[in-house]
Amino acid sequence: MRVQFNTRILGCSAALPTSLRHTTVQLLRHDSSHFLLDCAEGTQMQLRRLKLPLMKIDRIFISHLHGDHYLGLPGLLFTYHLLGRDKDIHIYSPPGLDKIIEIQNEISRLRPSFEVIYHEINKGGEVLYSDSSLSVESIEMEHRIPTYGFLFRESEAERNIRKDSISRYNIPVSQMPGIKKGDDLKMPGGQIIPNEKITTPPSKPRSYAFCSDTGYTESYLEQIAGTDLLYHEATFMADKAEIAKEKTHCTTIEAATIAKKAGVKKLMIGHYSARYKELGSFLKEAESVFPNTILAREGELVEIGSEE
Repeated sequence: MRVQFNTRILGCSAALPTSLRHTTVQLLRHDSSHFLLDCAEGTQMQLRRLKLPLMKIDRIFISHLHGDHYLGLPGLLFTYHLLGRDKDIHIYSPPGLDKIIEIQNEISRLRPSFEVIYHEINKGGEVLYSDSSLSVESIEMEHRIPTYGFLFRESEAERNIRKDSISRYNIPVSQMPGIKKGDDLKMPGGQIIPNEKITTPPSKPRSYAFCSDTGYTESYLEQIAGTDLLYHEATFMADKAEIAKEKTHCTTIEAATIAKKAGVKKLMIGHYSARYKELGSFLKEAESVFPNTILAREGELVEIGSEE
């Protein structure tokens, strides 16, 4: 069975929250790891409302230092302190976030019960985090201040040894690690059993690209090419293209064009301007360019790499 790989939408509005939509934040899960993507106002309230594992978040990725993407962070860190957290937390962001948090701690004379470890992002294509099953790299956006998206990619899994082959060939435990990596089976009499006869290929690695605030640019097409799920901001509809350009944001058509040119499997649009109450037209416009599009909707769980 494959490990869980999904993202929960906690907020999908642009700079202004509405009565129905919080500003940008997502909780990404891969197996037992939980990653927070941006941390808008109301993040911890959303985590509690949706009964999500607030204390299991160990890594927070902040796309940029506009308030609608990080103003929930000071409150969340303070809550961790009140709850007696003692586990380190890692925060990845463009330069400056540590100063914002530390000055609040200094003025309030707060000494957190845990250590906050800051990781500065200064360029795209940088591996920010990796473990045995997943890596995260930065994607450089086109915005008014330094802004980065995040590409989550599963590592290539090992091959699976067939159960019937284990008993048929009496495969010794000592050879199993090598066989999982692609080695052939060496029998006691010298016979070689090809790997393909005793194993099945692993599932294809899945990937998720989170592209936050950005104007239209094709600079990261190659980096996100073939991604299973692309989240891309689409702040405005096509008739507001000039406003989008002025504010370095994208329209529905532009986000869908990026998805099409990058050859991604599925597109999810979000970061809707507060001027829009109804989102059906957003979806219709994006689908006119890239049919396999969905809307980011508050509270929804979106599977990554599902066969739906």
